[in-house]
Parts: sequence; C-alpha cells; structure tokens
Amino acid sequence: MSKLFPVNEHIAERVIRVGIGLALIGLAVAGKVGPWGYVGVVPVLTGLVGSCPLYTVLGFSTCPLKATKPS
Repeated sequence: MSKLFPVNEHIAERVIRVGIGLALIGLAVAGKVGPWGYVGVVPVLTGLVGSCPLYTVLGFSTCPLKATKPS
C-alpha cells in the first residue's frame, strides 16, 4: 500500500489541508457558498491519509527526508 499511497505531505501541510477542507465543507453546509464547497472533501481526505495523488504523479514531496541507516 505504501507504493499506492506514499506519505508525501509534511505534518504542517496536512493540518492546513484538513482545516481548509473542513472550512469549505462548513461553508457549503451553511449555504454561504455553492455546492462546489463540498470539494473540501478532497483536502480533508488527502490530509488524513498524508498522501496527495498529484504529488505522487509529479514526483513531488513536502515530507522531510527520512534518515537512512548505513548498511
């Protein structure tokens, strides 16, 4: 599963994504924005999972490098 959904988001980015997504969903539920506000589900899911499919396709990552053990 790690190849399908590799962790490629920094913790701070994940928190921001979830916050923005919940705000969009809340605005849509309150009727302040149109139905497009439900697109906030996408950043909530990617923030919770820690993997952005677009980052994976582009080979991009905001996750800090992991230290490798010498062999």
